[in-house]
Amino acid sequence: MHGDAVVACSAAARAAGVRRRMRLRVALSRCPQLRVVERDLAAEMRAFEPVARHLEDTVMPRLEVIRPGLIAAPARGPSRYWGGEQQLADRLVAAVAELDFPARAGIADTVFTAALAARAGQLVPVGADAAWLAPYPVGVLGLPRLTELLNRLGIHTVGQFAALPEDKVLARFGSEGAAAHRSARGVEARPLTARASCDDHVVTYAFEPAEQLLEPVTFVAKALAEQLHERLAAAGVVCARLEAGIELADGRTLTRIFRHEGRLSALAIAERVRGVLQAWADAGALDAGGERGIVRLVLRPEQLSAATGRQAALFGERDTPEEVERAAARVQALLGHRSVVRVELGGGRGPADRVRLVPFGDLDTGDRLPTGPWPGRLPAPHPATVYPTWLPAQLTDEDRQPVTISGRLALSAAPSHVAVEGHGEAQVAGWAGPWPVLEQWWDRERSRRIARMQIAAADGRAWLLLIEHGRWWAEAHYG
Repeated sequence: MHGDAVVACSAAARAAGVRRRMRLRVALSRCPQLRVVERDLAAEMRAFEPVARHLEDTVMPRLEVIRPGLIAAPARGPSRYWGGEQQLADRLVAAVAELDFPARAGIADTVFTAALAARAGQLVPVGADAAWLAPYPVGVLGLPRLTELLNRLGIHTVGQFAALPEDKVLARFGSEGAAAHRSARGVEARPLTARASCDDHVVTYAFEPAEQLLEPVTFVAKALAEQLHERLAAAGVVCARLEAGIELADGRTLTRIFRHEGRLSALAIAERVRGVLQAWADAGALDAGGERGIVRLVLRPEQLSAATGRQAALFGERDTPEEVERAAARVQALLGHRSVVRVELGGGRGPADRVRLVPFGDLDTGDRLPTGPWPGRLPAPHPATVYPTWLPAQLTDEDRQPVTISGRLALSAAPSHVAVEGHGEAQVAGWAGPWPVLEQWWDRERSRRIARMQIAAADGRAWLLLIEHGRWWAEAHYG
């Protein structure tokens, strides 16, 4: 899952009706026993890079990684070398099988059609893309809002959509719809320029001295991606492919090409670069020569075309993810990297344990899994305010004696008064708990034994208290 949408699913999940781009709620309704995993793009790139390198070494050079698990490459030259398109497809599948992975290959005139053909393991004849695509539902075009609107208009198949006049589609659905219309007609979604690449838009960064750690290179890749987007936007163009390359201290150069339809965000580029670098490091490619370290990072856009913009208001969109990302980047440039954060839920028992504030654009490297079991986890309702530093508190009975909790979780007396530093004292109207927490008991320095209680006061306030070493603290407040 990524952003509440399915990005990949197993054969068993597909058999249960789960599909890519499906919302989590819908997927779980079709398959309640579904195992959900949050996407880690850098890990996927790291795992897939050996497959791409093996194909480049054994079957065809200069592959384009669309996403981990999906690659594209020109078939004309390699098919002649291997004796035909079918022989090339068979050789690709066999090469991947040598690494103990299943694979399917497809060949067509366009990348979009070839990707669909690969799912079925078919070869589309030359010039037959439009006819081959015609029976597919319009949902395969990957634009949910366009699909919904076309279905309302009675257009349910790709062939029906392709039959519409091109100028009418552009006027009604904008550039995004026009690109989908080109795909439906068996034409590349984005017309290419005569030049395969333009050196005017290449961005580079030189490391002095040579950088031997991967994390600084990943950070630079994100900054270079932002610079690249600014240059392309100023020139009014977009790129269909992006080549990321590094120059090593021993004189060698390693490159990888990424293909995308649309705008690769700076974070997406950084994740891809990070995954590929880690894969090269794991394979020993970065240490194969004499001198060690990376001396230069290069991002080179290829297949430039005019930026046609978008008509977001046509489908009710307001702030797109790209616009939010650009705004956050500007704020971070002015106020600091940690000035814009996003909330990530993780594992843990207390409210402060379950929430992590991750700087916008950074990869979430939290090591606490959100899945359980978490014995002693705080039940709902959850507090509105969690204090970064616990507030001293007192919980006493009717005789003003401190309330304690025994090892068997028995209260010494019923709570009668609660007092929190800075918030005065009030009578206790009700309580829930206690809930014990015993964490990392095997580690003397990191072990923790506490118990939590929810306290409702007569003045209308509600507190989350915890007791540790016989002392009460206010951990959070319910607003």
